[in-house]
Amino acid sequence: MTLVTSTIGYPRIGEKREWKKALESHWNGEISHTELTRQMKQLRLSFIKKQRDAGIDLVPVGDFSMYDHVLDATILFGLEPERFQDIPSDKKLFAVARGTDKLPAAEMTKWFNTNYHYIVPELTDKSKPQLQHNNLLEWFLEAKEELGIHTKPVLVGPVTLLSLSKGEFDRQKLLDELLAEYGKCLKELTDAGATYIQLDEPVLALDTDEQLMNDIRKSYTVLKEYAPKAFLWLQTYFGSVSEADHLYQLPVNVIGLDAVDGEQQLLKQLKSKHFPDDKKLALGIINGRNVWKSDDERVENIIQTVLELVDQSNVILQPSCSLLHVPVSVKNESALDLSITDKLAFADEKLAELKRFALFGWSESRVNVRKKATAPVLNVPDSRVPYKERVKAQQHFNLPLFPVTTIGSFPQSKELRRKRREWKRGYLTDDGFRGYIKEQIEKWIRLQEELKLDVLVHGEFERNDMVEYFGEKLEGMAFTSNGWVQSYGSRCVKPPLIHDDIWWEEPMTVEETVFAQSLTDKPVKGMLTGPVTIAKWSFVREDCPLGYVFNQLAHAIRQEVLSLEKAGVKMIQVDEPAIREGLPLKKKEQLDYIQMAVKAFKIATSSVQPSTQIHTHMCYSSFEDSMPMISQMDADVISIEFSRSHGDLLTAFSDHAYQKGIGPGVYDIHSPRIPEVEEMTAQLHKALSVLPAELIWVNPDCGLKTRSGHEVLLALENMVLAAEQIRSEAMVRNR
Repeated sequence: MTLVTSTIGYPRIGEKREWKKALESHWNGEISHTELTRQMKQLRLSFIKKQRDAGIDLVPVGDFSMYDHVLDATILFGLEPERFQDIPSDKKLFAVARGTDKLPAAEMTKWFNTNYHYIVPELTDKSKPQLQHNNLLEWFLEAKEELGIHTKPVLVGPVTLLSLSKGEFDRQKLLDELLAEYGKCLKELTDAGATYIQLDEPVLALDTDEQLMNDIRKSYTVLKEYAPKAFLWLQTYFGSVSEADHLYQLPVNVIGLDAVDGEQQLLKQLKSKHFPDDKKLALGIINGRNVWKSDDERVENIIQTVLELVDQSNVILQPSCSLLHVPVSVKNESALDLSITDKLAFADEKLAELKRFALFGWSESRVNVRKKATAPVLNVPDSRVPYKERVKAQQHFNLPLFPVTTIGSFPQSKELRRKRREWKRGYLTDDGFRGYIKEQIEKWIRLQEELKLDVLVHGEFERNDMVEYFGEKLEGMAFTSNGWVQSYGSRCVKPPLIHDDIWWEEPMTVEETVFAQSLTDKPVKGMLTGPVTIAKWSFVREDCPLGYVFNQLAHAIRQEVLSLEKAGVKMIQVDEPAIREGLPLKKKEQLDYIQMAVKAFKIATSSVQPSTQIHTHMCYSSFEDSMPMISQMDADVISIEFSRSHGDLLTAFSDHAYQKGIGPGVYDIHSPRIPEVEEMTAQLHKALSVLPAELIWVNPDCGLKTRSGHEVLLALENMVLAAEQIRSEAMVRNR
């Protein structure tokens, strides 16, 4: 007998990033909304057909989005922020996600512990859920009529949607109202012939309390009453469910559980309490977040154990989560060494793996990817002299109150990208490319001086990506040609493959930074990506302990930090935007990670002299529960995302009495709008309400590589004016 197969979600971007190109063509005014809709429909249907052609029995619909699936659910139920209520329906999605000339975009943050970003629902007591045009129904009928495929509609579950929302609102009242609208949506689907309907509740992978479980019980009881014909599929992922047996009592037909991140807990629960005979178990046995082929022995053992406990007819095989988090296909990776590609499984290859496991085809294609890695053992400092002593030693920078800087990167123009392509293909010599990069560095050093920034950056023009660049320079890492993954909006990244021990061979950033510093008397920051972020934004071989990888990368980055310092660079930024993202979802599992991550950062940064100032940057995560970790990192200055969260993040730094330099980002770089001076001064006033003036730096939320030069210059000009205004106000107060 063959097991039934299912997928939770599939990558949106397309093998050649067709999705990204269509979106950006529309945003640039090159194609109409009608043409965008046509192209998106074509992609959506092709992905459904591809999964069915691969032999997947239950193919999702609704996982595809023109921006973000959480935002889709928010708009589906009419819960977009009030400021966007008057925006026409065909423009609303992008207005909320990207902002308009007059309206700031909604907040964006990390999707649980991944590098995918979702648009945060903003709710108030005035929020009134109401089912809008049912796109999910439209897409279900579309697949049925045009492909003859009976799909499985997928939607963010009501409890997760509310749990991820921000704002002041009566949760129980809003939940009751929301369930009525979810019920209408489900009824419309079942009336149209839908059977299985998947509701994603990854919030169950967090530490759950009685209130959350009560909300789950209430929600699925009510939804079953609204849509009694629906085969409700409660889907969890990103870890184990602490009280999975409580789900057994719910009036749902399928329970989807993660057997990758939650393997041990899941097997323990199945052995301790009988899985109900009237439900199906959707078993997530293939890693939906990594690109290495499955260890057949591990998967075989899990399936065999589960089949001893659950009737075979009630078991469905699927990935551990949506395949959104991996690239599309290995077939486009001809440039990679065969010894590496033989070990890879992207989304399409995972579909083939899934089908093979469903046919019990284990012994015919056993894969062994195991190889032990070793961590370097070197006696290096992992702490610095106290911060107060470092502040005195760093007075030589002679910076004003509210020093103005940027996060690191400047716009990567079409010409720059063309030059890089020509260089990589051998049409442009090394000297030719290096000369062009120096021209760009000099141009932007002069522009920063004209803008009156206090601390400059070289602009990172030589870098294609903040992780990929270092991965290309370090041994033990490899790169794909088309291994793109969506990060936020149309922004896609190409994570490196960590396939072997990692080590540093020679300076990676010194030449460009020293050249930039030679052009100005103002300090220029050396710009590096931190060890934790490189690891978390790479596909790490699954048999290699994460602590080893952190440690090896830390020693490599330490060598680069010391090379910069030796070359005369006295301000060095080691970015760790992924450090919070990697925090395990359950508190009991967090301490080990915190210790590993902090140790790695301190190994990388603690060998410098007290007079060398260490910066770091973090963004688009919730920091409220990670302040002890941030404090332990002991950076001299931290810059954080601030504007898109409407200043909420500063509460964490206030509550924990943070006493080091901090740059709260005063404008959102992910939106094309140019913020006014008044908006930025308002952000700085918020910062001043909880932080001493002498600690505050002025900077954007993040790097500027994705914006146009025109947008950047106008925004930075306003940012400098905002800093000058705040400085003047401080001088008046101090007279």
